[in-house]
Amino acid sequence: MKSFPAVIEKCPETGLYVGYVPGFPGAHSQGETLDELHENLREVVTMLLEDGDPKLSSEFVGIYLVQVA
Repeated sequence: MKSFPAVIEKCPETGLYVGYVPGFPGAHSQGETLDELHENLREVVTMLLEDGDPKLSSEFVGIYLVQVA
């Protein structure tokens, strides 16, 4: 089993959850719920892996909170 980190955001205009796997071209999707997004991302990544292991263009490190006055 392979694991990939996903970044998830919620679009304020549509209310949809949008997710992508950093550095993995084409690995992005959306859903009305987090469960739907999770399933959609799994389907996309599974489909992309049929072409072999991805050559990631970047590595997810984490998130950072920027504070300003």
